[in-house]
Amino acid sequence: MAEETPESSGTSLLHNSADTSSKPRHFLKDVVFHGKFQLLNSLTPEENTQCQHGLYFQDGERRVDYILTYHIKKPSSSRSNRQSSRFTDNAFTRSLRRGTARLGRPPPPQPRGDPEVASQDHSMDYHEDDKRYRREEFEGNLRDMGLELEKDEDTKTPGVGFVKIHAPWHVLCREAEFMKLKMPTKKVYEVKQCSGVGAKINTLVNKATEPLHPNVEENRGQHVKHLSYAFSREKQHLFDLSDRDSFFDSKTRASIVFEVLKRTKCTKAKYSMGITSLLGSGVYTAAYPLHDGDVDGENVEPNDRKLLYEEWASYSVFYKYQPIGLVRKYFGEKIGLYFAWLGLYTQMLIPASLVGVIVFLYGCATVDNNIPSMEICHPRNNITMCPLCDRACNYWKLKEACGTARASHLFDNPATVFFSIFMALWAAMFMEHWKRRQMRLNYEWDLTGFEEEEEELKDHPRAEYELCVMQKSLKKEHKTQKPTEIAEEPTNKWKQTVQSAMAGLKLTEKEKLTCRDRLPAYMTNIVMMLLMIGVTFAIVFGVILYRISITAALHMSNNPTTRSNVRLMVKTTAAIINLVVILILDEVYGAVARWLTVLEVPKTDRSFEERLIFKTFVLKFVNAFTPIIYIAFFRGRLVGRPGSYLYVFESYRMEECAHGGCLMELCIQLSITMLGKQLIQNNLFEIGIPKLKKLIRYIKSKRRSFQEEEREKKLQRYETDHFLEPFAGLTPEYMEMIIQFGFVTLFVASFPLAPLFALLNNIIEIRLDAKKFVAELRRPVAARAKDIGIWYNLLRGVAKVAVIINAFVISFTSDFIPRLVYQYMYSPDGSMHGFVNHTMSYFNVSDFQDGKEPMDPHHLGYQVEMCRYKDYREPPWSNTPYVVSKEFWAVLAARLAFVIVFQNVVMLMSDIVDWLIPDIPKDISLQIHKEKILMVELFMKEEQGKMQFIDSMTPCDGKGRNNHAPIARSRSIPHTHSHTHANNF
Repeated sequence: MAEETPESSGTSLLHNSADTSSKPRHFLKDVVFHGKFQLLNSLTPEENTQCQHGLYFQDGERRVDYILTYHIKKPSSSRSNRQSSRFTDNAFTRSLRRGTARLGRPPPPQPRGDPEVASQDHSMDYHEDDKRYRREEFEGNLRDMGLELEKDEDTKTPGVGFVKIHAPWHVLCREAEFMKLKMPTKKVYEVKQCSGVGAKINTLVNKATEPLHPNVEENRGQHVKHLSYAFSREKQHLFDLSDRDSFFDSKTRASIVFEVLKRTKCTKAKYSMGITSLLGSGVYTAAYPLHDGDVDGENVEPNDRKLLYEEWASYSVFYKYQPIGLVRKYFGEKIGLYFAWLGLYTQMLIPASLVGVIVFLYGCATVDNNIPSMEICHPRNNITMCPLCDRACNYWKLKEACGTARASHLFDNPATVFFSIFMALWAAMFMEHWKRRQMRLNYEWDLTGFEEEEEELKDHPRAEYELCVMQKSLKKEHKTQKPTEIAEEPTNKWKQTVQSAMAGLKLTEKEKLTCRDRLPAYMTNIVMMLLMIGVTFAIVFGVILYRISITAALHMSNNPTTRSNVRLMVKTTAAIINLVVILILDEVYGAVARWLTVLEVPKTDRSFEERLIFKTFVLKFVNAFTPIIYIAFFRGRLVGRPGSYLYVFESYRMEECAHGGCLMELCIQLSITMLGKQLIQNNLFEIGIPKLKKLIRYIKSKRRSFQEEEREKKLQRYETDHFLEPFAGLTPEYMEMIIQFGFVTLFVASFPLAPLFALLNNIIEIRLDAKKFVAELRRPVAARAKDIGIWYNLLRGVAKVAVIINAFVISFTSDFIPRLVYQYMYSPDGSMHGFVNHTMSYFNVSDFQDGKEPMDPHHLGYQVEMCRYKDYREPPWSNTPYVVSKEFWAVLAARLAFVIVFQNVVMLMSDIVDWLIPDIPKDISLQIHKEKILMVELFMKEEQGKMQFIDSMTPCDGKGRNNHAPIARSRSIPHTHSHTHANNF
């Protein structure tokens, strides 16, 4: 294994000095000072510029791979000398302090001044000193792990200190082997290309789509590929190490350092503290890798971040494909998969949008030929309708519903059935297409041998979990103590602290949280989830009461315009109220879901994320779709009939649908909710909230006082990144897309334009998210992933439920089934003439209950004796007046039969699509198989080379035989087989 190049003398004195530990303090200060002076003078202007940007250590050679920040308390005048001596502390004093702490002795006493001042300093700085000691121990442990550190407390960011971390070559190699990172070897092979007609088609497609490709190297077709293999220090000769600085890119270096940070522990407390615990307790305030450079400005050096900003995060390139390879190179596989999935989802929305627009245009073109709406709008139509509410509402003419009937036909026509079937198959094709795209990315990104179970085993406990285990351990420790031990006053408190710390550490290692420990949290989760769902139902019920009461109030208005537009005003205002409530509750439910997940104290970050996703999805799904489900399946079903209406609180009549059906009202609610969430929540919030948080951080840091200095001297890279918004995970991004996928698929029968609006939103969303990741957020730590995880299961679940819901929407919400039943069972000529009259029943006004009849019975200018209402009931002159008729049962049977047939046929077709489309593309499976063969051949050649070398170095006997060859072979053969099997994936 190659050794690392030696460091400069000044840097070694600053950071890793061990040879001068026996020198006096004043000698060390002089050496450090002169070392710094000589080091800075030895830098070239170019290296000095790089150091100014904050991407390198002071020597201008070692790159900053990770940053830890901590709070610095401004020193008072009485303690300035003491603080300055602490800041210039060297390796000797740090090791001395660690040694005394481990032996149970207190640190050397500090000189004291005024007793009152000393007492105040002690009370104010106790916690700060404790945090500082923890930092010193943790940083010492990081140095023991091989990392190199450099502190910077003299920055233009007041109150914040920075620890720059660099991973030298031997640490990178060691950790890459532990993490089983697959790196490209020297072996290069040709990627098989299509031939014949397929090659010509691909050439034509590539030429046609050439303007749509971003100007990055990663998106250009590559005919050769490096064979990848898990990095091993014993097999470094297999890899191209000619340029060690670029062999591990910045993303990989940051992930390696983060892995070391997670493993390194601080043991001065009652329990072992990792980086998560140190961040949670405030010992460190932030931990993040650095961005590669600036994205704009004069004389900005080319870097991947700038390239992403120009070719990906700009709205001017909205029509281009995403540079997914460069996104993965800079942010890691997990974020790369999210944007790949979002890009594919947006592409798949294009055909769905086209078909949806065609269905809508079909409704517009056939509205004048729709016989039911023509009958309603006919000027000779003299059908008198019963009042829509008690007392305040009057009799009205059916032709007043002409506009609603014509508008309903735009969305309630035979084409919507076809569109529902199409969208169900579209969802199945989208899922299959994504699986194929995912496998292709796994091959291109060398993830074919990666198993997430291995990553899950390496997940480290969260800080909250460690804290709860520590508290449980301490309780057991106190219970097991004897009363005499508790009452005894120890003479050496430092010794007691060390002993209790060691005992607590042992207990922490043995203890874990059981279901019994989490039982109160589980009960709280169940109760709170049910309570939140109940709150959603209560708000929907409140909006129902609003519609009922406002409808009655507007009908009593003296303005004829107001009375004629009651339904439209009530529908629109109620939909807007629902939207506002949904937006507010979304934020509340997100906070509640996180709080409930924290109560459960999951052990790992993966478990925490999955539980949080499940709770958030349930609450937000119920919040977004409960008002829509009510309109689709419950409104107008439980209204009763004239003379025997169903009342709420004995005062309010349950609302009913317009004569054109509830589908139009469902469309209004769905469109306002979907567009409002996308415009307000997904776009405005994502733009405004990060900028607002950034402004607040600027104000809190009191940077206004040194704006003039900032103009003269540029901020360091790590200072600039400190003011960016921390990365909060991909859960919010996925969640909004999953909810949108629900809008596109669940009720698409009532709103065929939903895919179009989703497409327009996603075109903006991709660039908005890209700009946020590149310019607004700190650089996240790269995470490996083979797939999108639990989100794929949620997508499949939504797609399956969408088939059932669309079947019920078509059969129960629209008039599609009643029209079919009338046309084929009751129509005298097989046409739709007479359908409107067939769907309405008669009511004798003398059967009104006392006090429920209209206040103005002569509103139409004549005495009304018989009015009509939409329902299948027997007429008042029959033997069983107002009882549901046989037509009602025939329509109900047809509706249920349609649900069963539609659901099974569509799901069968979806399964056929799933079966016909293989999960792994054929060319990818061939390439994976080829890689396995090449890997075996590579190691066989290596073993043959070893054998020839051994044969040449071994002396032969008089007969010309190799005495030691059998031994050598017997030792090498298992080695060869082990590598062959190890690389057979």
